[in-house]
Amino acid sequence: MKEPGAILLVACYELGHQPLAVAWPAAFLEREGYAPAVMDVSVEPFDAERVRRAKLVAISVPMHTALRLGVAVAERVRTVNAACHIAFYGLYATLNADHLLAGVADSVMSGEIESTLVDLAQRLGSSQHRQGDGEGSPASVVPKPRTSDFPLPVLQKLSFPVPSRTKLPSLKKYAHLERDGGLEIVGYVEASRGCKHMCRHCPIPPVYGGRFFVVPTEVLLTDIRQQVDAGATHVTFGDPDFLNGPGHALAVARALHDEFPSLTFDVTAKIEHLLRHRDRLPELARLGCAFVVSAAESLSDTVLAHLDKGHTRTDIETTVRLVTAAGMALRPTWVPFTPWTTLNDYRELLDFVESHELIDAIDPVQYSIRLLVPPGSLLLESPALRPFLGDLVKDQFYFRWTHPDSRMEALHHMVSSAVAGAADRNQDAADTFYRVRGLADGASGVGPRPFAPPAPGRKRPPRLTEPWFC
Repeated sequence: MKEPGAILLVACYELGHQPLAVAWPAAFLEREGYAPAVMDVSVEPFDAERVRRAKLVAISVPMHTALRLGVAVAERVRTVNAACHIAFYGLYATLNADHLLAGVADSVMSGEIESTLVDLAQRLGSSQHRQGDGEGSPASVVPKPRTSDFPLPVLQKLSFPVPSRTKLPSLKKYAHLERDGGLEIVGYVEASRGCKHMCRHCPIPPVYGGRFFVVPTEVLLTDIRQQVDAGATHVTFGDPDFLNGPGHALAVARALHDEFPSLTFDVTAKIEHLLRHRDRLPELARLGCAFVVSAAESLSDTVLAHLDKGHTRTDIETTVRLVTAAGMALRPTWVPFTPWTTLNDYRELLDFVESHELIDAIDPVQYSIRLLVPPGSLLLESPALRPFLGDLVKDQFYFRWTHPDSRMEALHHMVSSAVAGAADRNQDAADTFYRVRGLADGASGVGPRPFAPPAPGRKRPPRLTEPWFC
C-alpha cells in the first residue's frame, strides 16, 4: 500500500491553524516510504477523487468539534469508497471508541499514535497484497481489526521527524494574528504533547494519564523555519501547557529568539505555572511572547475545586497583574456555565473582566461556554456532578446535564445566541460584552447599568482571529 494516495489523512478542524495533527503523521508515514495524501475540510472542499484512491482514510479528531465533523466526513467517505479502512485518531477517538466502532470506524487510536498508524498501514498493506487478485492489485474488502486491537491510548516516546506541511493548504488560509490594526500570518507548533495535570473537565487526562512528551528543539526550529519561509511572522505554541517542562520551554524560546529575533509567539500555560514561574515571565516577554492563554475557567473557588484546577480566584487576580507587569497580555479562557456556577458568580465574572480591563483580551464566545462532559471524562467519577447528570447523547458525544437554577439555563441560551449573532456581524468585543452583561443583569432582575461606549481606535491586545477553543 505504498502507492501515492493509498493513505489519506483528513483534518476536520484544529482551532483555525494549519493541522499539525496531519503534518506529523504524514512525516512519520513518509519516513517509511509512504506518500500519503492530505485533506483539510475546514478550509478546502471534500475531494471525492482523493477518497476513491485511498485504501486507508485516517481522520484526525483532537477536539469535540472535530469529532462531530469527522463522523460526517467518515459517512461521506463510506459512500464514495465502501472498501477503504477508516481510522479515527486523536484525543476524542478512544474516548468514543464504542460508538465509533459500532458505526463508521474500523479502528480508533489516541495518544502518541504515529508509529501505531504506520503499523496499521503496513498491516493493511500486507492484507491487501495477500487478498488481491494479483501482485499489487487491491483487495475488494479490507479486513476490519478487532475492537481490542487499539484498546488503550498509545503512550510511548517517539522519534520525531519534522512535520510534513508541503501538501497542506497555505498558511494564508488559516487564522491570522490581529495586531495594531493589521493581520499577520501565523504558524503553529508544539514543544510538548500531553500534560502532567489531571483537571477533571479536560479530555487530555483520560488519554495521557498525567504524562507528557517533549519535542526536540531542533525539530521544532526546523518546523518553524519552514513556516517562516511560508510567511509566518508569529507562532502559536499549542502545547496543552507550555510550562509543563519549564526548562525545555525556555530553551526553545531562547533558541527561537536567537534565530528569529523579530518573530513573536504565544503560549498556553496554567495559572499555577504562571505563578510558580513568575520570575521567568519577564524573560518570556523579552524573547517575543506577545500573549499568554490560560484556562482560568471560573472565579468561583467552589467550581475550581470541582474541576480540580489547582488555582483559586486570588491566584487568577495575581496572575493578571504578573503577566501584565511582565509586558505580555493575558487572555484568560472561561467555562462560565457549569452545574455549580450561580447567577451571582456569572455576574461577578463579568464585573471582574471589566474592572481588570480584560474586555478586549477575551473573545465573547468565552461568555457562552458550557461545561462539556464527554465519554471517559474524569468528571463522570465525581459525586458532585451526579445530581445534575443526564443521559449520553451518543451521536453528539457528550452527557447532558441540567443546571439547578432555570435562570442559568435560560441565560445560557440567550448569551449563546447573542455572541453568535455578534460574531456574524463582526461586532466590537466591547459592545458584545455589554450586551452579555445586560442579559445577566436582566436575569437577576437588575436594571440596566450605564457604560461608556468603547473607543473605536483604542489599542487592543494582539489576538488570533479564530476564537473557538474546543
